[in-house]
Amino acid sequence: MRIMGIDCGDARTGVAISDLTCTLAGSAVVVPSRNREKALQDILRLIRENEVGQIVVGLPKNMDGTEGPKAQQCREFARQLEEASGLPVEMWDERRTTVEAHNILSQHNYHGKKRKNTVDAVAATLILEGYLAYRGRKV
Repeated sequence: MRIMGIDCGDARTGVAISDLTCTLAGSAVVVPSRNREKALQDILRLIRENEVGQIVVGLPKNMDGTEGPKAQQCREFARQLEEASGLPVEMWDERRTTVEAHNILSQHNYHGKKRKNTVDAVAATLILEGYLAYRGRKV
């Protein structure tokens, strides 16, 4: 089984998938998400192709811990994904992951369009890594 991490975005959604031992974030891709139904279908295809058994969706909370409209959109997408996939979906606090992703890409000289097309995949990887570390401490 693998675990999938998702960073929901309006234009692009980042998707990261763990290794088989569920200890490391492996591959990461970006799925166009302006058409939510198409994005859902693309993610369901990735779930099947990669034998995913659990999903973690980033929850964009405000810095004070409250939830705004974007968090509600992510919760709704997670609900649709859980219903369509039949897999357990957990929400994961993703505060600052996009900022961290931009910092990582800057350190590696990713700028402009190259960064724009990669930042969501890096953010999904950070969400997944955070969840995997938490899960490892729990066991």
